[in-house]
Amino acid sequence: MGFGEFRGNQRIVKALRSMLAGERVPHAMLFTGPRGIGKYTLAQMFAQAANCEKSKDDFCGECEACRRIALLAEPQPLIEQGLMERGESPDAATVERIPLLLQTHPDVWAIVPDPVRLASPVARPMIRMGQLRAVQRAAYFRPMARRRVFVLDGAETMRWDYANIFLKILEEPPESATLILIAPSADNLLPTIQSRCLQFYFAPLPVEEVESFLKERTKLRPAERKLAAQLSGGSPGAALALDLAESVRLRRSLLRILERSMEGKSYGEVFAQTAQLTKGEGVAFENLLEMFYSLVTDLLELSQNPSNCALRNPDLRQELERLGDRARLDWFREAVQRLDELHSRLRRNINRGLGLDALAVTLGRRRTTD
Repeated sequence: MGFGEFRGNQRIVKALRSMLAGERVPHAMLFTGPRGIGKYTLAQMFAQAANCEKSKDDFCGECEACRRIALLAEPQPLIEQGLMERGESPDAATVERIPLLLQTHPDVWAIVPDPVRLASPVARPMIRMGQLRAVQRAAYFRPMARRRVFVLDGAETMRWDYANIFLKILEEPPESATLILIAPSADNLLPTIQSRCLQFYFAPLPVEEVESFLKERTKLRPAERKLAAQLSGGSPGAALALDLAESVRLRRSLLRILERSMEGKSYGEVFAQTAQLTKGEGVAFENLLEMFYSLVTDLLELSQNPSNCALRNPDLRQELERLGDRARLDWFREAVQRLDELHSRLRRNINRGLGLDALAVTLGRRRTTD
């Protein structure tokens, strides 16, 4: 057991161990990078190492502190337990009065976006004021072990007016506590919060390393492991959670939307497909946008250098090559711009179906050459 089990980004692991060994632990850190890359896992490991009874700069995995903190590795059962205890249909006041807090050790908390209900969660869970208030109070308590650690997973979901509560903790940091914020990008957070955190970016792993990870943990065939590693974007967690058959179906649906947009016709069919994607699929809208980005990127690379490009969607090469021959540069420019705009508006809780419809119509106006 220990940090040796962590895959990739060893420079970050080395930096964290050095901090622990020298007892120069920062009060706030920001972990950024793609989903599934290991940000939450390493934050949990850091919490174990900061409170391990046998080691100073690593964790044994055997002492009581390590074993209790390790329970945070699977947060879903804890989330379900917290929601059940609060009740299935809490009002807004109850949600704030009884915040969702994941705690398996007195000194370590995990804060996750609150889905409010178990049976019918809200469309866009977010970190709420009650959770931040609870952290604000608890951060200044003396630790029972060595150090208090608060992990805020999905820090980008907190409203910016709520973020000011968190900013107060960073401006007057407690001596015996560390707060770890986790977000896809630093740009998702207020600049005042970014500037008060020691930042670490988690880079994607090589495809070969993700394949090795899958070989150890799954029974996938070699061809399936390779494809899952290629589709994961260098994220072991994403590769492990990937349903290959479902992924192929979804990406082909998105590719059909792009194809219809290129043709500039059949909008009724396009609108039916976007409605199915946004309402009938059990996949996060952010994940759909990432698939859109990857398909557009492959189309662009194929249109410029078809004989020598490593595709993000290698299993769809034939379909992509057919479309890549028909697209113009101004179409790609418009596609990326519209996807960026749609992604930036997600914080405002826009209608996702209408957003995709508008994207398809706009791209249809940028017709490809005959």
